[in-house]
Amino acid sequence: MPSFLDLLPLAGFAGVLATAAFEDCRRLVIPNALVLALVLLWPLELSLGRVAIAPLSVLAAVGCALFVFVVGAALFSRGLIGGGDVKLMAAAVLWTGAGGTPSLVILTGLFGGALALFLLTPLGLHLSALRGTVLGPSDSALEMNSVPYGLAIAAAALIVVVPPHFS
Repeated sequence: MPSFLDLLPLAGFAGVLATAAFEDCRRLVIPNALVLALVLLWPLELSLGRVAIAPLSVLAAVGCALFVFVVGAALFSRGLIGGGDVKLMAAAVLWTGAGGTPSLVILTGLFGGALALFLLTPLGLHLSALRGTVLGPSDSALEMNSVPYGLAIAAAALIVVVPPHFS
């Protein structure tokens, strides 16, 4: 069973992801400060972790995050994904490591697809119309039918990262 101190970075990770998901749903923006917080919490997680982390696995996690960022940046340059989504995904990959990256990518795709389908339903269209009114001002000039992929990334990251801490 992990100690209280071991769980502090994980609690920060969960809180930052929840905030990023909320902000993306509300404004279609993932603030850079939230992504930076995830990146800064990661070394704390490594230092307080129950299992010794090999330097090679740290380098592999950084390499995977850079790869995801470069691929995401290429998709962003073509208007296929948001810049905040790219940064959030790369930060989440740091936390999952090289071994968890495929699971993170697959789950994000599944959750993102389900979210996109939900937003096509009458209830989803109604909720999209509320963005920028009831949920607060929108900083984005994106269309009403944009998918807040930060929600899918956050859900997938929590599923991949949290359970191993309790096994």
